[in-house]
Amino acid sequence: MGMPMFILAALLVHCVFLVSIFDIYFTSPLVHGMTPQQTPLPPPAKRLVLFVADGLRADSLYELNSNGTPRAPFLRSILENNGSWGISHTRVPTESRPGHVALIAGFYEDVSAVAKGWKENPVEFDSVFNESKYTWSWGSPDILPMFAKGASGDHVYMFCYTAESEDFGAQDAAKLDTWVFDHVKSFFNSSRSNQTLYSALNEEKVVLFLHLLGIDTNGHAHRPNSREYKENIRKVDEGIKEIASMLENFYGDDGKTAFILTSDHGMTDWGSHGAGHPSETLTPLIAWGAGVNYPQRVTSQFFQDNFLKEWKLENLKRLDVNQADIAPLMASLIGIPFPQNSVGTLPLEYLNNSAHFKAESIFTNAVQILEQFKVKMTQKKEKTLSFLFTPFKPLSDSEQINFLKKTRLYIQQEKYDEAESTILLYGFAFVGMIIAFFLLIQTCPWTYYIYCLLPVSAWYAVVKELHVIQDLAANLLSLPIGQSMGFLLVCALGIEILVFSFFYRSTLTVGLLVFAGWPVITQLWIQAKTTALMWILLCVLLAIFPLMPVVGREPNIPLVIATGLLTLLICCSSMASLCKSKNKYMNNEDLKVQFYQMLSIALSTYVVNSTHNSLQNKQGLPVFNQIISWTTLVSSSVLPFLSSTILFQRLFSILLSLMSTYLLLSTGYEALFPLVLSGLMFVWINMEQEALQHYGLSLKPKLAVFDFSYATDITQFRQLHLDDVRRSFFFVFFIVTAFFGTGNIASVNSFDPASVYCFLTVFSPFLMAGLLVLKVVIPFVLVSCAFEAVQVTTQLSSKSLFLIVLVISDIMALHFFFLVKDYGSWLDIGTSISHYVLVMSLTIFMMLMNGLAQLLTTKRLEFSRKTKHHST
Repeated sequence: MGMPMFILAALLVHCVFLVSIFDIYFTSPLVHGMTPQQTPLPPPAKRLVLFVADGLRADSLYELNSNGTPRAPFLRSILENNGSWGISHTRVPTESRPGHVALIAGFYEDVSAVAKGWKENPVEFDSVFNESKYTWSWGSPDILPMFAKGASGDHVYMFCYTAESEDFGAQDAAKLDTWVFDHVKSFFNSSRSNQTLYSALNEEKVVLFLHLLGIDTNGHAHRPNSREYKENIRKVDEGIKEIASMLENFYGDDGKTAFILTSDHGMTDWGSHGAGHPSETLTPLIAWGAGVNYPQRVTSQFFQDNFLKEWKLENLKRLDVNQADIAPLMASLIGIPFPQNSVGTLPLEYLNNSAHFKAESIFTNAVQILEQFKVKMTQKKEKTLSFLFTPFKPLSDSEQINFLKKTRLYIQQEKYDEAESTILLYGFAFVGMIIAFFLLIQTCPWTYYIYCLLPVSAWYAVVKELHVIQDLAANLLSLPIGQSMGFLLVCALGIEILVFSFFYRSTLTVGLLVFAGWPVITQLWIQAKTTALMWILLCVLLAIFPLMPVVGREPNIPLVIATGLLTLLICCSSMASLCKSKNKYMNNEDLKVQFYQMLSIALSTYVVNSTHNSLQNKQGLPVFNQIISWTTLVSSSVLPFLSSTILFQRLFSILLSLMSTYLLLSTGYEALFPLVLSGLMFVWINMEQEALQHYGLSLKPKLAVFDFSYATDITQFRQLHLDDVRRSFFFVFFIVTAFFGTGNIASVNSFDPASVYCFLTVFSPFLMAGLLVLKVVIPFVLVSCAFEAVQVTTQLSSKSLFLIVLVISDIMALHFFFLVKDYGSWLDIGTSISHYVLVMSLTIFMMLMNGLAQLLTTKRLEFSRKTKHHST
């Protein structure tokens, strides 16, 4: 089996492994066909107004200004005099879609949506809007459609501004919220001359949803501690005050309007969200109006945090909830059925109503959750052989009937406390049941045949490549027993270091410092002191990066500019050296290409500086800068193919082209990362030549004249040596370092949208994500090209080396495969799946990048030349 077939087969096998966890673990838990459950007593409110201030942190709203005045005076007066307040605890991923689904539908993001991407409705679900008589919504085109298009019938209406309005480089993102407030007021004014609309607005079970994106946009653009973010909070406070006053006048102060203010997620100090930091998961909740409890004065209350003292709210009872609990609260206030997929528990302390109403409401809440269990159990029973099906005894049919009868009797006897505590017990039992069902595999879909048959083909491939394993075993057995055991121990320790690096980036620092001692341990420094010293220095420099904070937390544009200037200095030095030596392998065409690349680096440096100044002055992204950025991105993929294929010249050309794009995507210290990494890669290639000579495996080739484009003679391939395991391990380690060196790419909040501002500032999730992925891939490409050079210069078959690489990466993948979870918090689930997907993706990408590296290093585009025509 040739190399292309080997890569194709390995790629296929690893793709199946990658997809399998989604099929096994991440099928949708949502069920349909439940009977809607509604509290039988009259609701306190006819209508509900939901304000969602996107990206608003709890502390940013509740804390006082430096002069002791409230940041949001109207909302502060509400929680002190008119309503109830607390913290809504969100779950990972702290993003807009999952947060709004939890708020409005009452369940946390369906795990199967992980595999379905950013869509309006990856899965079907019920919501408060769907159950309402009418819902009118205003705000972002990224949020409103998912609830309008997912609703049955034609009763959910939306009014959105254009997607182009969501511009991180805009002068004032608060205009997004002003747009919402103005359109709501205009809408109600127009209804006075439209009898049909006026009648609909006066119906019961009406929801008004105001999605306020300005705070989130300003947070991304200027950070949450900025003047713009705090000023936006003040403007939102004023807008809410105006809307509340307008509605009271419109409805004649009928006392039938309930108000809720909350947020979908918070934001880190460096302007990102997506992970589980408290600044991302702690959001405000303030409720007031019809059916909502008034402030409850207390002398003392205990929470593990110190927020109450910081916010000067020690004497007002703080009522914390889980984010999904807000959906049943809204349903209870306006008397609509609880969303059928909701797992939220009604927060009774927010209700200002009779004990009877509270008991009926929480009972309805429990029955609604029980309905999901009954449908799920029926589905499982239908797909399982009868003798294999074991019902959950605490919720068997008889126990369900007994539970419902007992609770109904308690309510009839006005024993409301007893009714609520029974419900609490079975609520926890239901959660336990859902977790058990996730772990229970009872059906055999066609994909299971693939999983069962795949090991057969995999072991067949192993047997065919048995000679590779035999070569390694022979090398290992030729060593003394102590040395063999030491080698195996070092291998195991090295892989564990790689695994730990996914949890603790600083582990990479330890590994790089160990690498720095490699020439000393093997005594390579004796035969190549200069190269060894450079290796040690660059290993130590690269070891600093994993200790630095995640990219985006501390932007440093001057450092990016300095990196661009340093790159230009290196280019000038390189060109001067080549010209001085009169290198016969570098012609005028090669000099032109390098000059164009230097020009590209200079333009990138200018664009970064100019764009930063323009955005800082709130003048937006200059069109000229945008054109230069996109042109640089396109040209960087072409220029390397015009350069010489001499080893170091081609690698240097690849670095310069990618560096010009990387500078445009940098906001701080990470701009230096590709330079240091590439420097280490160049030295690594030289060190491997010294190692070959040290072990007497081959003569030391002249790297200065080595040409990538020359076909390698397969007869010159040597046999595997134990040192090749070390080479493969170095490659995997450098790949992991390339990914985690400047941040944790497994976490959403490691990405800073400011990285793409040289290309665009208007919110475009797919385009922004694509640019951020490119930024992550660039160091990967540099390492892959260096490894390609190592393979061809050490005269070892890339197939053999990749077998070792696959073994190392697959052992890592096994660690994470057994750590995959489909239960617990989203933080646990998200971390486990992202680590496994990342390791499997690394394996797949390494195979794909092997082909890309061969293309980048060997192919050259020749300029067309005029040919002479001879007459006949």
